[in-house]
Amino acid sequence: MSKESPLVILEYADLLADPSPSNRNLSSQLSKAFSSSQASLGIIAIRNIPSFLETKQAFLPLAHALSHLPTSYLEENLADEKSMYNAGWSHGKEQLKKNQPDFHKASFYFNPITDVPGTIEDREKFPASYPINKWPDEGMVDGLEDLGKELGQLMRDVVALLAGHVDVYVREHCGCQDYNTDMGQEMKITEKVKGRLLYYFPLATNGAALDTCTTATMEEETLDSWIGWHNDSGFFTALAGDLYVDHDSGQVIPKSEVDPNAGLLVMDRNGDTIKVDIPDDCMAVQIGECLQIITGGNVVATPHCVRGVDPKWTDEKGRKVARISFPCFVDTVPKFPLTVPQGTSREEILERSVKGCAKVPPLGER
Repeated sequence: MSKESPLVILEYADLLADPSPSNRNLSSQLSKAFSSSQASLGIIAIRNIPSFLETKQAFLPLAHALSHLPTSYLEENLADEKSMYNAGWSHGKEQLKKNQPDFHKASFYFNPITDVPGTIEDREKFPASYPINKWPDEGMVDGLEDLGKELGQLMRDVVALLAGHVDVYVREHCGCQDYNTDMGQEMKITEKVKGRLLYYFPLATNGAALDTCTTATMEEETLDSWIGWHNDSGFFTALAGDLYVDHDSGQVIPKSEVDPNAGLLVMDRNGDTIKVDIPDDCMAVQIGECLQIITGGNVVATPHCVRGVDPKWTDEKGRKVARISFPCFVDTVPKFPLTVPQGTSREEILERSVKGCAKVPPLGER
């Protein structure tokens, strides 16, 4: 059973203040959300971001229209094998288990900052990091490109503000004086931003094998049924929250009418599984393992997964429930030096990792 979420929520106005060691209230909030010494979740939410809510509400529902385009069009016009499916449409290209394609969800990847990132040399050397955007033809999904870029750029900008405060927190409040990276500036100027518009298909239709699960096995077999347990590998992951829709009609379904066990699960420092409900008017940010390394383990990535709507859960209106979300991965350039602060050992960083999730191999083994 998951526990009630102790999600830390900041005001956007707090991020606009100049990062300062004297801002102890904000440092305390960052410690509650990210530190390795408490039962923190490695995730924080930000409320009252100008234009965020209305842009999100206009953009997320477009995933339904996109996912219902003809399969032939999606595969022939929007899939990008050269980038290892890191641009455009991707469905069934990832694997849940060895040699088992994942058809439970589909992704549409794009860079919200620029359609053509990096140099020609960058794109040839790092095709998965610098893919060229692929958008549907005009009239296929109206607003997808404009709204996607607007929301993704906004999320990157908020991450940059938060990163500046994380810099001060690590340097001044964690005794890590040798931490000399300016992640606030790195996030502000980076072109390596990957938006992932996700559409999670109803498990009753796209996971037929799950229909045979007994109640006794549902907890084990479907806890991570929509996205398996993992740690984010990069620096910052911005999250626009989620949306549930009727798979057939695209009509939005209030969360009060959805399986209450479905959604984002996070494992905290105590090894407890916590269901995290990001308020609709908030953007959230998760820590990745690269940031854990360069901060000497003073902020730590946490294992998380997405649990699907139980196929045995009954919607009173007989709807097939799908989920939509939009994480935006904000990272440095591939050549960024991944070094630890002086005075911090590799063993210390690894020791501060969250333990207890058998499905996430220890960082030291990767």
